[in-house]
Amino acid sequence: MTSNSISSVCVYCGSSPGNSPEYLRAGEALGRALGESGLRLVYGGGTKGIMGAVAKGAMKSGSKVTGIIPRFLMNKEATEDALGALDELVITEDMHERKHRMFEASDAFVTLPGGIGTLEEVIEIMTWAQLGRHTKPIVLANINGFWDPLRSLLDHMREAGFIHTGHRVDPLIIDDASGIVPALLAAREHGGGDQRVIERL
Repeated sequence: MTSNSISSVCVYCGSSPGNSPEYLRAGEALGRALGESGLRLVYGGGTKGIMGAVAKGAMKSGSKVTGIIPRFLMNKEATEDALGALDELVITEDMHERKHRMFEASDAFVTLPGGIGTLEEVIEIMTWAQLGRHTKPIVLANINGFWDPLRSLLDHMREAGFIHTGHRVDPLIIDDASGIVPALLAAREHGGGDQRVIERL
C-alpha cells in the first residue's frame, strides 16, 4: 500500500441521534459507502445515535469495523451485544488514549454532526495538521448546513491573523453523504492533506 492510499476511515459523530432524521440517514449512508468501497470504519465504538447508524451501515455493506471506546463509556454509549458484533473492539483507559488510537488506525477523517466531544475531536485533528503532524484528508460532513458556524469561525480566525497555514486547516466540506468517500479518495490521490485540491463535491 502506498503512502497516499486509504484503507481505513475514522468517523467522528454524535452518540445521540440529534433532532433531524437526516443525521441518522447520513450516518448509515456513509457507513454503507465505506463498505462498498472496501474501506474499514474506525469509530468511537458507540452503538447508539449517529455512531450506531454509521456502524450499522458499514457492517451491512461488509465493511470491517473497529470500535475504540474508553472503559467508562461502555455502559453509556454501547450495548454488549452490539459491541460483540464488531470486527475489532479496543477498550482504552481514557479519552486521550482513545483519540490517539483512532488517529493511528486511520488514513482519513470524517466528521458528521455531533456535540462538544465531536467538535473537540475534529479540532484536535485539524490542530495536528496545522502543526505538520499529519497530511491525512479531513472532511466535514455538512449535513443540513450543520458545520456552517464552524466554517465561519475558521474564516474569522484567518482574517484575524491566527491561522497562518490555511491549507492545512481547510477541510473538505461535503454537503451530501454520497460525496464523502469519492472526495476522500480523490484528495488522497492528489496529494494527501492539501485540502485545496477539492472544494466541494
